[in-house]
Amino acid sequence: MVNQRPKSNMMINTKYPLSSLLILVLGIAAGCTNNTAIQSNNVESNNEITQIADSAFKKIIDEKEVSLYTLENAEGCKALITNYGGRLVSLLVPDKSGNLVDVVSGFDSIEGYQQSTEPYFGATIGRYGNRIAQGMFSLDGKNYQLFINNSPNTLHGGKVGFQDVVWDAVKIDEGTLELNYLSKDMEEGFPGNLKVKVIYQLTDQNELKISYEATTDKSTFINLTNHAFFNLNGDHSGTILNHLIKINADNYTPVDSTLIPTGEIITVKDTPFDFTSSKAIGKDIEMQNEQLKYGNGYDHNFVLNEPSQTEPVAVILGDKSGIEMSIYTDQPGLQFYSGNFMQGKNTMKCGHTDDFRTAFALETQHFPDSPNQPSFPSTLLEPGMVYKSSSTYQFNIKP
Repeated sequence: MVNQRPKSNMMINTKYPLSSLLILVLGIAAGCTNNTAIQSNNVESNNEITQIADSAFKKIIDEKEVSLYTLENAEGCKALITNYGGRLVSLLVPDKSGNLVDVVSGFDSIEGYQQSTEPYFGATIGRYGNRIAQGMFSLDGKNYQLFINNSPNTLHGGKVGFQDVVWDAVKIDEGTLELNYLSKDMEEGFPGNLKVKVIYQLTDQNELKISYEATTDKSTFINLTNHAFFNLNGDHSGTILNHLIKINADNYTPVDSTLIPTGEIITVKDTPFDFTSSKAIGKDIEMQNEQLKYGNGYDHNFVLNEPSQTEPVAVILGDKSGIEMSIYTDQPGLQFYSGNFMQGKNTMKCGHTDDFRTAFALETQHFPDSPNQPSFPSTLLEPGMVYKSSSTYQFNIKP
């Protein structure tokens, strides 16, 4: 066990011919990767497909207009984002053969997200990412009760988290989208009118940057993150267990049977949680281990050795595609979820289902249940303070 108090990190290449690239991207952006859509030379037909995809995200929810926004860079990468839940719908990056691959799991319509048994695909998570024990915390001498949506705890903000609200969206330029939302005082039981801004930026270095900013008029707790489900071999390409992953974390926070941290910070050495050297996700996932039993696999917060925007805190390699994703963040923790509760109940893009362990999540964050864990980095935001956080997902090719 590590007794030191962790410091808080709350902060106050390949080009393509244009014609073939357009055809390929439009086919995938429409939620389809079949050969007919990709190889078709009928531009008019592909424009119709794209329009159908756009129209599937046109809807009025809570008297606000929902749309689909496309970001693109000079390298031909594209990110599709909807302001319903601030969700990353698709992310198209090149593989080792020069083909664009959609590495994010999602749906091809708003209805898909609304009806999903898994509510967090690609979503912006808040007010508080991860779990809060018993849905309760105390602040300034007052007790607060949140909605219990992951019995017996609160998960990812409660019954109606940020994944279910419509954000105000402004496309700044071809590669940048700004989202804003006002979470009103006592929404889901959290105090304070919280003004939140999220910026998605797709750079020419094949980076997807997600920046968060928030202010409040009352003391409150906040922990924002993104819940993209990744498969670096391509969406619905099968198991993620052969992906190679390295996490720059010598310690993690073990949990009880309800997935609430015990308060300990313990070493990963000689445990299945040791990803300090690159190894397959599936290498140790079936080991007889109490923590793996609790999570039905990996669903744990890793204590990063050094949050960094210049050195990756995690590197993941798609074993078939050669796509390598490096993650950079200023947050102290990284929640690794190995798709343990995917059950094939949801029909995703192209008619595939979300089968067991066919996608993973790596959520940059503060630690779970920090409002009730005084030894964890603080997630308290007070009036006059500005919450700022940024995480970057960079994509490269490893031959």
